[in-house]
Amino acid sequence: MHDWHRVFEQNVLVPPHPQRARRPGRESMAFQCVLKWLDGPLSKQGVLEVLSEVGCHLRVSLFDVTYRHFFGKTWRTTARPVEPPSRPASRIVFNEPLYFHTSLNHPNVVAVVEVVAEGRRRDGTLQTLSCGFGILRIFSSKPESPRSASQDKRLRLYHGTPRALLHPLLQDPVEQNKHMTLIESCSLQCTLRPHPALEPALHLLPENLLVSGLQPVPGLLPAHGDTGDALRKPRLQKPVTWYLDDLFFTLYPSLEKFEEELLELLISDHFREGGSPLDGGALEVLERRLSVGVHSGLCFVQRPQVVVLVPEGEVALARSASFSRKVVPSSKASSGNQALVLRSRLRLPEMVQHPAFAIVFQLEYVFNSPPGADGNAASGTSLSNLACMHVVRWAVWNPLPEAGSGTVVLPLRGGLQPNPSHRLVYKAPPAGMSSEEVKQVESGTVQFQYSLHPEGHLDTPTGRVSGPTAERRFPRKPPTSPSSPPVPAPQGLVAPQDSPVGPGLSLSQLAASPRSPAQCHAAKPSSQQPEGSEPSNAQTQEVPLEGGVSHLEADLSQLPVVPGPAVAEQLQELPFAPMHAPIVVGAQARSSGGKLSRASLARLQSSGFPEILDAEQRPVEAVNPTDPVQFNPQKEESDRLQSNEIVLQFLAFSREPQDEQGAPWPRTVYFTFQFYRFPPVTTPRLQLVQLDEAGQSGSGSLSHALVPLGAGGSPDAGPPGFQLRYLVGPGFLKPGERRWFTRYLAVQSLQVDVWDGDSLLLIGSAAVHLKHLLRQGRPAVQVSHELEVVATEYEQDSTVVSGDMTGCGSVKPIGVHMVVKGLLHLTLANVGHLCEPRVRDSSSLPPSRSRVISNDGAARFEGGSLLSRGGPTREALATTVQRSVLRWRISEPQTQYSRPGSWKPPVLFPGLCSLTHLEAQQSVRAQHARDLQVIAAYRERVKAQSIAGALSRAITTEHTVHAALGTAEFFEFALRNPHSTAHTVTVEVDNPELSLILDSREWRHFKAAADLHTPVEEDMFRLGGPAPQLFLRPRETAHVPFKYQTFSAHQASAGLRSEDADTKSPGKSSTMLTRHAKVLFRAGGGKPIAVLCLTVEPQPPVVDQVFRFYHPELTFLKKAIRLPPWHTLPGAPVGMPGEAPPLHVRCSDPNVICETQSVGPGEPRSVFLKVASGPSPEMKDFFVTVYADRWLATPIQIWQVYLHSLQRVDVSCVTGQRTRLSLVLRGTQTVRKVRAFTSHPQELTTDPKGVFVLPPRGLQDLHVSVRPRRAGARFVHLSVVDVDCHQLVASWLVCLSCRPPLISKAFEITMAAGEGKGANKRITYTNPYPTRRTYHLHSDHPDLLQFKEDTFQVGGGETYTIGLRFAPRQRPGDEEVLVYINDHEDKNEETFCVRVVYQ
Repeated sequence: MHDWHRVFEQNVLVPPHPQRARRPGRESMAFQCVLKWLDGPLSKQGVLEVLSEVGCHLRVSLFDVTYRHFFGKTWRTTARPVEPPSRPASRIVFNEPLYFHTSLNHPNVVAVVEVVAEGRRRDGTLQTLSCGFGILRIFSSKPESPRSASQDKRLRLYHGTPRALLHPLLQDPVEQNKHMTLIESCSLQCTLRPHPALEPALHLLPENLLVSGLQPVPGLLPAHGDTGDALRKPRLQKPVTWYLDDLFFTLYPSLEKFEEELLELLISDHFREGGSPLDGGALEVLERRLSVGVHSGLCFVQRPQVVVLVPEGEVALARSASFSRKVVPSSKASSGNQALVLRSRLRLPEMVQHPAFAIVFQLEYVFNSPPGADGNAASGTSLSNLACMHVVRWAVWNPLPEAGSGTVVLPLRGGLQPNPSHRLVYKAPPAGMSSEEVKQVESGTVQFQYSLHPEGHLDTPTGRVSGPTAERRFPRKPPTSPSSPPVPAPQGLVAPQDSPVGPGLSLSQLAASPRSPAQCHAAKPSSQQPEGSEPSNAQTQEVPLEGGVSHLEADLSQLPVVPGPAVAEQLQELPFAPMHAPIVVGAQARSSGGKLSRASLARLQSSGFPEILDAEQRPVEAVNPTDPVQFNPQKEESDRLQSNEIVLQFLAFSREPQDEQGAPWPRTVYFTFQFYRFPPVTTPRLQLVQLDEAGQSGSGSLSHALVPLGAGGSPDAGPPGFQLRYLVGPGFLKPGERRWFTRYLAVQSLQVDVWDGDSLLLIGSAAVHLKHLLRQGRPAVQVSHELEVVATEYEQDSTVVSGDMTGCGSVKPIGVHMVVKGLLHLTLANVGHLCEPRVRDSSSLPPSRSRVISNDGAARFEGGSLLSRGGPTREALATTVQRSVLRWRISEPQTQYSRPGSWKPPVLFPGLCSLTHLEAQQSVRAQHARDLQVIAAYRERVKAQSIAGALSRAITTEHTVHAALGTAEFFEFALRNPHSTAHTVTVEVDNPELSLILDSREWRHFKAAADLHTPVEEDMFRLGGPAPQLFLRPRETAHVPFKYQTFSAHQASAGLRSEDADTKSPGKSSTMLTRHAKVLFRAGGGKPIAVLCLTVEPQPPVVDQVFRFYHPELTFLKKAIRLPPWHTLPGAPVGMPGEAPPLHVRCSDPNVICETQSVGPGEPRSVFLKVASGPSPEMKDFFVTVYADRWLATPIQIWQVYLHSLQRVDVSCVTGQRTRLSLVLRGTQTVRKVRAFTSHPQELTTDPKGVFVLPPRGLQDLHVSVRPRRAGARFVHLSVVDVDCHQLVASWLVCLSCRPPLISKAFEITMAAGEGKGANKRITYTNPYPTRRTYHLHSDHPDLLQFKEDTFQVGGGETYTIGLRFAPRQRPGDEEVLVYINDHEDKNEETFCVRVVYQ
């Protein structure tokens, strides 16, 4: 069995292109190709010189030039040694034959030969290099050329690899294409000829498989002589005839339940794919078939035999019934049917005694095909004749050569694993949830008896039984399901005349041929879900559109057979993945990557935008945004200009050229973004000013410049544009952070959100790559971009679980539409500056040393004054003493100044005044003595506190970390026991965000990431008490690992800024407060031996992507954000080939549920969010960090999610017809001047239209009119804004459910595409009413169709001619334009459809 699996898995072929395979089949023709020798030097000699043991081999693949498609399997020769490049080029001899046969007789089906060199690097690894390729034409383009002609060819080799043939510019003939470059003095000698001697062995070789004559082929004898070429004159092995009897198929848990679940899932799939709902009897089982064939590991030796299986209960029926009797169509015929039985003997004469030969069983079900999506079946054909077939189970058996006869029981297989028919198979029960014994039967079993003799005695088997889990069974009773009582085995099962044998006798094959899963839409098995994550049938009833044939299955092996009547058992949770419509990461924002045209550049230069200058006041070098960037980290590190000044200059915002001119355009805009870890920025409102000559030049897309607004709301008189500057230098960057900043510029994109400054609605988002800001040794660079501002529209959650493939190979997200709103003209620059020399303090040590914090310097008390480092200064202490003396004097009795006129100002220090009287001198001395007593008393009172503070400062170590959201800051504290006795030290931490690293594996992970080489200790801490403890020997020093990690982000969004001064010192945000943490190391008795004071300077996170969701208020938002393949994520770990690391997610808001579920290998990963929205118009923002390591060290992705809470309004309407509704607007505490804005003003209008006064705490009716242009469900945003303060007062989410109108007439016209004059047409409309009526005309494409009159009146029964004006369109194609004829209330009377064909 292992030999068959090995051969089968090693010879998987890529099928030909579907268009090529659909052509009428021809007779397959066999070929022999001998690759003789290679002449000439190999290319890439410079690379080969550094390699040792250099060899060369050839690779051959089949290629279809017409469809640019490789197919078959690449074949390679053995490696031949290559002479060193210093020697003259010599001939490399191969002389290896290869054979194949194909029926694709077309000149564009060729063989591609690639020359590959290989050698060993210095580290011993193998490196392969492509040194060119050649094209070998198999078939001639001349039809009269003889088929048996031998072609001895000398192939010319081309530079590059065969992958170049996939480029769309390489059209046929490829050899004459200008992009193909020949390799001088290098060619390959080969011979291609037809090989008729291979035709007797074609049944042993799959079509289009390239195989060497030296490769063993199952079913062929070894070659005679020393050549070893078994395919030159193939000799077949002698076949052996095998006989199979008494075939029983047992399905779990029973045949009835198995088929009932299968029918339910087929009906669910039919409805999910757009079909009409089916009742339980609309879909029936027409036939249960068994396909049996001999497989050599490469292919089926002969076409498999097809026989009909019947339920076990029907075997007892009269055998005299002819084949024309009706097959029982439903699986519900008998509740006791436990097995499917074959009532005939199978004869397999093509079997060969070879380890790779096996017998393959395929269980197929044939159903009547349900009606189509329109609910009607094909006319002229009965429902019973429309058939659809599916493979539900398969098994393989590899008999041993010495086996004579016996009984075999094999487990059936299903699911996504490869099978010999290369078709989708019905799902198997989840793996890994049952015992080994149950696993063998839960997918079903097949039991049969085998023999090598036609008259063999079947009841007394004597041979050995082989198979993966085969067991010897003598009785003929089939195994029964554990959930049903056993059924007696029927008698007389061996009746060759009872069952039809062969494909020509199958009812389903007479009705319809088997269709592929892509052709049968009724119930194609889906492979979206991995095994083990299927919901149950009960869940299918709740979510009927989320199921599929391979989606839903309960693990019935875990459920009890008969539940107890009195004991309430705990329900077993089934593996289930929430089927949210996923949003793909990276699909929200995109960069157009286009550069400005020359007309746009000239217009920008003439508009007066400020020029960016370098440090020497010279113009900055401009780079092309379409040029590739060669990133060299060493060049960035060695740059003498270590300070980077990043300049962002917003120039203009223009309308998309393809946008309809009648669409609304904002008056003012503002931008929000976050660069690196600087605080988020919200720019001031900028007015869009139309440039001179805008719209006159069709080539340039630049139309509106951005101008800052002055104090009165008018445009500023200064230069246009808005500029921001970020200084990224050693004063801002942490030690060792420079390489992370350069990597950020190399791989990240800056996402900019564009907002309407008046309506406060999001216009769209744009993303720009920052890689062109890498200076690479240059003093300054600048790049100008023209970015597409894309609006992302989310539809309501759909049950469709697959997406469309975009042109770049990624998956288009489900329920997400991208609309280009405009073009943002942006200039980025990086100006280098010299760094000022500065003295580093202790917090700016190199990264390798700053990870280890030592308290050796702090653990010394120098003695002397208590006014030591860190304590109060002498001036502060003197001020404190003076205040104490003053307080004492004020509280002293005033008896000595009782005499009038004897009061004197208090004298604190002697000598300040010269007193001539003796009494005054005595008074001063007495006062001075009292002051000294007060000072002595104060010193005595604070002495203990000062000594304790000095001793505490002596053992205290201070450290500062710059922590970012989600990133673990790792460091070690070198704890030293200063005593001569051993101590058990207790570690007390007062901040939950600072923690000890208790796991040695986690400790090793952080040390490896930090390149720290201090020792790691196992079982360092004693746990179980209130705090961890560690043991220290006398005078011993131990490294205690810590990590500081925070998942909370106390960061407010920056407000509107009107000045550029806010960016002068953007290193630290004023809204991010400094945090503190303290660690006490206490010895026995609770005395501290060391103190660590940690100061945390929070840093804004580096956001990879921003998500904005608009959701109804006071509800839960449930979204699934799908991750791209893990190895494409920035920051993904290197290694783990072929295995995706486990993903972990954390959220900055503890009230947000954020999780990811483990899926099977190769399945897409999704992050599930559940957020509670607040009252409207509240906005909630939080961060989501995604990790690819189990210790959550460094996030590979950081997302910022904004949730806008809106009031939801559901509107059901008809396309082209006005629907009216009223909304209640509540006033605030003060009088406001407000105005209503909408995201789709052409479809939704409000009354009042302009600015109106909203009274305080009052109620105002806002009348809304909706006339949608297209059918479907979508969202429209409605907001009410204070026009004076530009604040959002209220907002609604209008959910439109639009159905199309009934079309009464249809027309078609043809127009020329391009710069035409359009066309004038006329249609007539007759008033069906007896009275005179007024009608209004509307269209769903006002940019393509204008009316001569938008309103007309026509008398009763009269006919009116409507004049139509069709505008030209640039691109060819067809468009359906709807003409709505509405009455005086704007209700739709009739709808005409005009199909316009642009040629």
